[in-house]
Amino acid sequence: MDNNKSSLLVGPDDKIGMGEAGFLGLQHVLAMDIYVPPIVLAGMMAMGLGDQMGLLQSTFLAAGIGTILQTFVFMKMPVSQGPSFVPLGAAAGVVLASGGLKGNGMGTLIGATLIGSIILIILGATGIFQKIINRLVPALVGGTIITCVGLSLIPTALNDNIFNAGGNVNNNIILASVTALTLLVSVGISLKFKKVRRFFRTSSIILALGVGTIVSTMMGMFNWKEVSEAAWFGLPERTIFHWGINFSPSAIITFIIIYAVITTETTGTWFAMGAVTNHEITDKQWNHGIIGEGLSCMVASLLGTTPVTGYSTNAGVISITGVASKRVFLFAGIWFSILGFFSKLSAFLAAIPAPVIGGVFAIITVTIMLNGLNVIRGLETTDRDLYIIGIPIVLTLALVLLPASVTKNAPQILQYLLGSPIAVAAIAAIILNLVMPKSSPEVKTA
Repeated sequence: MDNNKSSLLVGPDDKIGMGEAGFLGLQHVLAMDIYVPPIVLAGMMAMGLGDQMGLLQSTFLAAGIGTILQTFVFMKMPVSQGPSFVPLGAAAGVVLASGGLKGNGMGTLIGATLIGSIILIILGATGIFQKIINRLVPALVGGTIITCVGLSLIPTALNDNIFNAGGNVNNNIILASVTALTLLVSVGISLKFKKVRRFFRTSSIILALGVGTIVSTMMGMFNWKEVSEAAWFGLPERTIFHWGINFSPSAIITFIIIYAVITTETTGTWFAMGAVTNHEITDKQWNHGIIGEGLSCMVASLLGTTPVTGYSTNAGVISITGVASKRVFLFAGIWFSILGFFSKLSAFLAAIPAPVIGGVFAIITVTIMLNGLNVIRGLETTDRDLYIIGIPIVLTLALVLLPASVTKNAPQILQYLLGSPIAVAAIAAIILNLVMPKSSPEVKTA
């Protein structure tokens, strides 16, 4: 993984100016469309505007606090937290089955997510999590999981953000292409001209998003009306103090399963981050990381939103920009926290057209996948390893392409897994590594 090391302009502990760190921290925030999961969830629960904005603010604030906790207190790696898509269906189901927004629905959801977060903290505090990782996830499995993380995100970048996004598909493709081309030109300039290498490489994503925003405005695709009508500031009001708390055994069991799935995803994200920063995660970091993950999810619960977990997008951002400074991630956490109170800025980010995000996101996902392949490339592989690598990749593609009707007709517990290709790929890689027999030594005959 020496190539990754040499490609970094700024390492995790390298010094970087406060102004530059603030600018690059904003770049991570812009590349992470963390406003999408709460908006999707709000739609599933038929929330009014007040509840929707409250959910959005709580999500931003939880992501900010979680990012700062993980980067500087627990994991002590450049790690950013954000809401996972995995719990959304279960969250909506728990709320609607418990009386909806006017009943104990949100209180029941808060109770279930709170218990799940406590279990994560216990796993880290007792050292059990690190033992599980050491036993089940060697480098081969870790590299495979990283590859599947990137692979599973590519269809999301293309379908959800471009092809199936609202508006005219031709305009979406043009806008995404302009944004992606700007990113590539910025990186190309940084490779060609050494004097401006740092600026164009570190700022490549924010330049692409800026050009995409300008072009979308010219095409009439940017909704400035929502931005202008949004309030400047507002306190998060839809927290545990508004919704209350209620404990339901069935909801708790549901979310214990959900936490098992998203923890598997987070493990893949950490492996990806370790690969792009050329850092081998220590036993202590695994345990502290899962404690930080649990506390991040606990903060999210108390604020009245769904779990915030390690966001794989950031590994791709680091690969493109070459900046892995923890100070940058500190500012990303600060920006997220500001968004929890700065309603107009939240509205601006939410108004950026999906194809603009998709144009950048598509390239980010490919870099994550290639980092996983780089990990595998550095290993001596045998015939058995080809199946350990290949089958999870096939399963990832199969679940991405699986018709929605199949998922909906599956048992509820199975639906959670079918909705998370990363978790299924990780489980498959782990099981295959355990059960596939190793080659027997050849017996020499006289």
